[in-house]
Amino acid sequence: MELKPIVSIENVVATGFVDQRVDLGKILKEFPDSEKKENFPGLIFKIQSPRSTTLIFTSGRMVCTGTRSANQAVTAIRTVAEKLQKAGIVTKDHLEITVRNIVASANLGYRIHLESAAKSMPRCMYEPEQFPGLIHRMVDPRSVILLFASGKLVCAGTNKEAETYRAVNNLRATLVEKNLMHGLDNIKNLTA
Repeated sequence: MELKPIVSIENVVATGFVDQRVDLGKILKEFPDSEKKENFPGLIFKIQSPRSTTLIFTSGRMVCTGTRSANQAVTAIRTVAEKLQKAGIVTKDHLEITVRNIVASANLGYRIHLESAAKSMPRCMYEPEQFPGLIHRMVDPRSVILLFASGKLVCAGTNKEAETYRAVNNLRATLVEKNLMHGLDNIKNLTA
């Protein structure tokens, strides 16, 4: 019996746009916890629920990071926009939100033959002198997976949670098919 890897979403990046100029000085006055860093064109705005950090720019663009799901990222941007609207800083109701990137981690549960994987799988790069993991660029779903000999991995580049899970499961299926996982043969023999 093969177990599917447990995928853990670590970070979601989403953008929002309120379609109006935003006065960062007013935000600093109304929200003293917000921060303006020198030589950075935006403002750092943190909220506790959902716990996240949103960068706000004078153009009305926002970039939210730190949530653990796409829904939380959307909620975080809406929450920030509502706070700005209640403070009279944002006057328009229209808000565009787009999930840009999901970063997840997983453990496949078996050690991986990285050199063999690099030779037998397409769109892979493995240079252990420079980086200890194999970099696999998956086409469907479009993503980049950093795969380590321990069986642990990081998946990035998708913008839907379902695509993230599919990318990890597709990679695992390819590794099983090409017999690139240490110890999987023993498990197959026990369950046959």
